[in-house]
Amino acid sequence: MRATRITSVLRHRLWRAVCAVSGGLTVTGRWRVPGGCIVVANHCSHADTAVLLAALPAGAQPVFAAAADYWFDVPVRRFVASSLIGVLPVRRSGADTYAQLLAAARPALKAGRTVVVYPEGTRSTDGSIGEFRSGAVRLARDCGVPVVPVAVLGTAEVLPKGASFISHAPMRVRIGEPVDPHSASAPQLRARVVALLQGSPAERPELAYAA
Repeated sequence: MRATRITSVLRHRLWRAVCAVSGGLTVTGRWRVPGGCIVVANHCSHADTAVLLAALPAGAQPVFAAAADYWFDVPVRRFVASSLIGVLPVRRSGADTYAQLLAAARPALKAGRTVVVYPEGTRSTDGSIGEFRSGAVRLARDCGVPVVPVAVLGTAEVLPKGASFISHAPMRVRIGEPVDPHSASAPQLRARVVALLQGSPAERPELAYAA
């Protein structure tokens, strides 16, 4: 457990430094979950994962549910996924995708960690927010943990989908209030993320940090 916490701190510091030299990162909202939870976020760039590792507190020990066929089919990506990010590999094919997600995420949630899910299932190419799949809210219900909606902005300008180079642009993360999964649906969670993206007046102004 101590080794896991140390790894989370090192990842947080690494990606915070990367964000600082990639245009800067501003985080608003306050992290209010003391134990395991599901984070749902919009997804338009591979930079989203790096930004969330920098933005979420190291004590949340975030890990990311992601496609096993992409992250673990090439040695370089496998190293990044296992060492620098913390990817929970989930098979995307077959009828048991949710069972794979549950099996991968439940131990992390029981250990009090944060599991990040991108409910759109893939990266957006035009900045629009796709429909949210139900796996994240179902996972939260089955594991008895809250859901935290989070909005990520500016990452598509830093690393657009399909790009092989990084540009410099300011990035922002807006952390929403925890949601009881038994009183929310996937479309309702999507609406909360969209509201955060649009700068909802309900967004709390507390500044976590600016890098």
